[in-house]
Amino acid sequence: MFTGIIEELGKVKRITYRGRVMVLEVSAQKTLYDVRIGDSISLNGVCLTVTSIKGGALCFEVMAETFKKTNLGLLRVGEEVNIERSLKLGDRLSGHFVTGHIDCLGLIRRKGMHKGNLAFEIAVPESFIRYCLPKGSISLDGISLTLADRRANIISVYVIPHTLKNTTLSFKGTSDKLNVEFDILAKRNSA
Repeated sequence: MFTGIIEELGKVKRITYRGRVMVLEVSAQKTLYDVRIGDSISLNGVCLTVTSIKGGALCFEVMAETFKKTNLGLLRVGEEVNIERSLKLGDRLSGHFVTGHIDCLGLIRRKGMHKGNLAFEIAVPESFIRYCLPKGSISLDGISLTLADRRANIISVYVIPHTLKNTTLSFKGTSDKLNVEFDILAKRNSA
């Protein structure tokens, strides 16, 4: 379980394959502290297991299903990723509950200023729109954000400068794909 408050940006150091398993090595600093093999880490919102730690890098094994259904399969060496360690009992919950189980990919349709704020418009599959409650929570690439609006299958979020500076959203543009996880409470109430 995560909160959607990104701890740091990591950089993809190496991508290799063992059969159908992607082995992903990501350099980190802050998140290396107090992490052990077997721990869960959110990488662009995807809950992954640390399989080894070497030379300032966290290593993960990513199954074919995961890299097909998330944007992890689109990663390239040198690209930055959002990293968050899992919650510990007693931790402060600053964002919202994020499981790390991606519901779908969203496609950025527009990124620009709207009413003095940076806004992202993201297309999501219509079958998920019922989970998009205005002023509700959503996780985009692991970032806890608040839904500002929805029209048909397009959702909007506003991003404050701090979030833009400290996440991969600063590098994202039109036609980029984001991992989307809808709020677990919205999914429960819409079931």
